[in-house]
Amino acid sequence: MRNGRWIGLAVGWLMISSLAPFADVRPNALFSEGMVLQQGKPIPVWGTADEGEMVHVSLGDQRVATVARDGRWMVTLNPMKAGGPHTMIIEGKNDLVFENVLVGEVWIGSGQSNMQWTVANSNNAEQEIAQADYPNIRLFSVPRTVAGRPQKDVNAKWEVCTPQTVPNFSAVLYFFGRELHKNLNVPVGLIHTSWGGTPAESWTTRETLLGHEKLKGMVERWDKMIEDFDNQLDQYAERMIEWEQNADQAEAEGRPVPAPPEFPRDPRNQPWRPAGLYNAMIAPLIPYAIQGAIWYQGESNASRAYQYRILFPAMIQDWRDHWGQGDFPFLFVQLANFIAGEPEEPWAELREAQTMALSLPNTGMAVTIDIGNPTDIHPRNKQDVGYRLALAARKIAYGQEIVYSGPIYDSMTREDSRVRIRFQHVGSGLMAKNNEPLKGFTIADSGRKFVPAGARIEGDTVVVWSDEVKDPVAVRYGWKHNPDCNLYNKEGLPASPFRTDDWPGVTINNE
Repeated sequence: MRNGRWIGLAVGWLMISSLAPFADVRPNALFSEGMVLQQGKPIPVWGTADEGEMVHVSLGDQRVATVARDGRWMVTLNPMKAGGPHTMIIEGKNDLVFENVLVGEVWIGSGQSNMQWTVANSNNAEQEIAQADYPNIRLFSVPRTVAGRPQKDVNAKWEVCTPQTVPNFSAVLYFFGRELHKNLNVPVGLIHTSWGGTPAESWTTRETLLGHEKLKGMVERWDKMIEDFDNQLDQYAERMIEWEQNADQAEAEGRPVPAPPEFPRDPRNQPWRPAGLYNAMIAPLIPYAIQGAIWYQGESNASRAYQYRILFPAMIQDWRDHWGQGDFPFLFVQLANFIAGEPEEPWAELREAQTMALSLPNTGMAVTIDIGNPTDIHPRNKQDVGYRLALAARKIAYGQEIVYSGPIYDSMTREDSRVRIRFQHVGSGLMAKNNEPLKGFTIADSGRKFVPAGARIEGDTVVVWSDEVKDPVAVRYGWKHNPDCNLYNKEGLPASPFRTDDWPGVTINNE
């Protein structure tokens, strides 16, 4: 009876609260003291207010008005040049004044644990933190939550980058943003939204996943788990009644009380839920004006690398479609070297799937095959990761004429018993690190048995051979979890692992 009365009161309160108006005009959390707005693009500003409430937004010499509909409002300010500080004023039935507003470059950083990894846990942390005094770099951290439907807001605020605010911020995103700030000499806003151990489908909309034959099964399986959860609750209640009886009897007989049954795990709250993190940690940020996004993820999808060929580009396009800001730059980190157990192929196949995403416009990839830690899935060297991502941003987002990528496989030709490999992003030439013989190449004939190969740089190509293979048809490079490979361009950027064949891999049927 007590439970029934409580439920009735709760339902009544929810009905009353759902009818209550939004008492004050309230912007999305992204619009707060110290915010950074994207330069050179229209600036959407939005939030909640009473139905029919007139809302004015002022910034610099701009003042725009709108009327709240269905409790929500949005205005769009004209593009602005980098600079500040400015003051943003939002007026409705109440007035809000936000000082120290900057205009510059805004980037999203997302993914799993290697994006979540903090400055405090990275190389040279003490010195990096002590030197992190950048008044014109601002940090925004999205809380880690899951939702079944797209949310409208987050509980977060902008912070000025200082030795006090940077330690627990994403290291990759900070080092990336710091490099851009120094190179572009404009304010930089960094929005961090990541969660360790999560797969790419958690960051993709339900509609996009259901729209692909190879992806919809993930949603359907999770829906079935949620449907089964109510049955598990009923079974749990029955087990609890039985446990209480056994516990009372054990106490009466002086025996140890047995452990109670474990409460069933609610699949709705798990960060691996398809679309769950998009709903809670991406949707509330849209359509904040941004320059682009950086992404470090893939470990959790390695066992389904072939599926990632579809999933990852679908996620990128999904974000772009919903943001409505065109094909904004999307830059990502290829998986680093790591001893991931047997078989060797899944991580190699995931790296291949990541490379294939470069077919999308305005994408770039930071190769990290040389700066991982073979025995730690979280390498501490995040400085070079951020630097290489920033190189890609400088070229793809800002049009600087620089070499921003290491060599990427382009094509092969057979020359008797040898194979000649050609590359994109050769830069000023190819080289072997430390002038050692090239390592990491294997070669095979039609029998598909790969053996270690000799390799030599000839101009902008690499010639590969083995005395054991007279009729070669395929070459692979760095095709392991933790390869020993040393091909670079002379700008010091490593070549991406690759294969010339398209023979079925070990993850081809994993969904």
